Amino acid sequence: MRNLPPLARLRTFEAAARLQSFALAALELHLTPSAISHQIRDLERHFGRALFERRHRQVQTTLEGRRLFESLGRLFDALEATCAEVQLPTHDEVLAVHCAPSLALKWLGPRLPAFVARHPLINIRLTTGADPVDLGVVRDIDVALSYGAARHRPGLEVVSLGDERIAPLVSPGLLRARERPAQAILRLALIDSQLSPVGWPEWFELNGLALPQRPRPSFDRAAMAIAAAADGMGVALESTRLAAREIERGELVVLGERSLHKTLRPVHFMSVRSTDRARAPVAAFVEWVRAQSE
Repeated sequence: MRNLPPLARLRTFEAAARLQSFALAALELHLTPSAISHQIRDLERHFGRALFERRHRQVQTTLEGRRLFESLGRLFDALEATCAEVQLPTHDEVLAVHCAPSLALKWLGPRLPAFVARHPLINIRLTTGADPVDLGVVRDIDVALSYGAARHRPGLEVVSLGDERIAPLVSPGLLRARERPAQAILRLALIDSQLSPVGWPEWFELNGLALPQRPRPSFDRAAMAIAAAADGMGVALESTRLAAREIERGELVVLGERSLHKTLRPVHFMSVRSTDRARAPVAAFVEWVRAQSE
C-alpha cells in the first residue's frame, strides 16, 4: 500500500499554496476556512513538518511547502491530461511523442499537420526536452526522437534518422562579391552550437584551415544558433535538416557548397518499445517519420 496522504488533502494544500490564502482556497473549493486549516494541519502531521508560515491574516509556504507545491503542480497537470485522454471518444487513439526541442520546432512540427490529416483519429501529445528519455523507465511516452544520442537497452528499438549534413550556414547578406568561402569563414564571426556533433575545431581541421582565435557567441539549442545566423550574427555550424526552411527561403546559404569539406553525421534517433511497435498509432507514426527522414 502506498504511504500517501488523501488526495483531497493534497488538493486543498495546492489551492492554499497557489492562492497564498486559506480564505481564498475555501472559496475555490466550497469549504470553510476552518475546514481548510484542519486539512492543512492533518497534512503537516502526516509529513511531520510545517508547510505554511502563519501570520496575521496571511499564510506563506515554507521551503518544504514550496517544494511540495511545485511537485504537486506537475502531478496535477499530468493527472488532468490523463483524465482528458480517458474522456476522449473511444475511437480516438492517443500517441505520446517526446522530441528534442530544435527537431520539434524546425522539422517535426512543420510536418505534423500532414500526419494528422492522414491519421485524424490519432491524437498526438507532443512534449519536448533536451535530455534523451529512457523508454524502459518512462512508460507514458510511446515514441522518442532524440538529438545526439539515444538510450539503448533490451526491449527498445532504436534507429537513426539518417546522416545529416553539418555545414557552415550564413546569411547571404554577410557575403562579399568574389570572396572565396575560405576567406569569408576567416573574416566572419563563428557561432558555437553547443550540442552539435561537429564543433568548429574539428571542422577547421577537416578543411585544413587555422581556427581563428577570437570570442565566439554560443547557444545551447540548434534552433537558436540557426536563428542567430539568419539574423546576421555570423556563421553557424549546424544541420541542414534543421535549417531547411531558412535555406529554402533564402535566409541562409551553405558557405562553400562546392569547395569546402562535406561533413555527414547521424544526429537524430527514434526509439520505441518493442512491445509497442505493433500498436496501430505507433506503427503509423514510426513509418511516417522514417519516410519523412529519407
